[in-house]
Amino acid sequence: MQLAVFSAKPYDKKYLTSARATELDSTPDIEIVYHEFALSLETVPLTKGASAVCAFVNDDLSADVLEALHKGGVRAILLRCAGYNNVDLQAAQRLGLFVANVPSYSPEAVAEFAVAQIQTLNRNTHRAYNRVREGNFSLQGLLGRTLHGKTVGVIGTGRIGVAFARIMHGFGCRILAYDPFENEGFKQYGTYTDLTTLLSESDFVSLHCPLTDKTRHIINTETLSKMKKGAMLVNTSRGGLIKTKAVIAALKSKHLGGLALDVYEGESALFYNDHSGHIIEDDELMRLTTFHNVLVCGHQAFFTEEALREIADGTIRNLSDFLHQRQCKNALVQDMNKSGPLARTDSVPVRI
Repeated sequence: MQLAVFSAKPYDKKYLTSARATELDSTPDIEIVYHEFALSLETVPLTKGASAVCAFVNDDLSADVLEALHKGGVRAILLRCAGYNNVDLQAAQRLGLFVANVPSYSPEAVAEFAVAQIQTLNRNTHRAYNRVREGNFSLQGLLGRTLHGKTVGVIGTGRIGVAFARIMHGFGCRILAYDPFENEGFKQYGTYTDLTTLLSESDFVSLHCPLTDKTRHIINTETLSKMKKGAMLVNTSRGGLIKTKAVIAALKSKHLGGLALDVYEGESALFYNDHSGHIIEDDELMRLTTFHNVLVCGHQAFFTEEALREIADGTIRNLSDFLHQRQCKNALVQDMNKSGPLARTDSVPVRI
């Protein structure tokens, strides 16, 4: 049995190999083939001979790709991530494909990174680092704000959102949250409210919700206008939650005080690869990098040893469930004798 892994980096190989050794000893005839490039309609032919593919956040799992994979003999789609907005689950169900993700892995990894982005941008440590390397010890332009006593808005209170709220509560912040599905675990750290109130009262707003039809561009011209003037916006969840042109306009008007991104709605063509020797043609992303109060990272919030280990273990466990025809708790589509894709509300949106 062959497993084709797409968008594979050296760290994926390291942790997936380790996880395979511990989980699949009883199935020694598993061959893992790694491909550094993304899965797309053009790269589907490389899955010839594979029964399963392992995909990442920016791989194409649209209906056309799933149909081509199925035609070639692939029967399982393993997502080494939590988010599945890139998968056509209706098509997967129709084709009878096994689809599973890793819904939870070290939520603290992403939450801690969101806090790191806030403090980096708020206290200008990235700018201070560069100045000192050039012998400039001036403090002019590095003024920040004390987090203690500030109001922090959390949009989305899944495992990551709650972990983020717990950390910010420890800073002495007042925590507000908006989520259609209230989480009892959050209530010890803050208060639920409506989106308008959260935006108007928060000094810092952090996004921790999945990308769905309802949340796509939840941050837009209208919602940005409701934010407190000078507030900071942080997104470590999904790039499509923010309408990029709207935040550029809000930054130019100085209504938005700062923007920290670990994800970007056009990231699939850029992130996880080195483009330093090329001309980047994404004008919106390049415009964002010109603002002194914008921080952009390359979707690395998940990137800790603990998270990679949990992702690999979860992915291989899902494969093992498929091979042994066991019920998989992480399945995203129903068995063939049932109807409709599964929609688990406890799924974490990041790596998403």
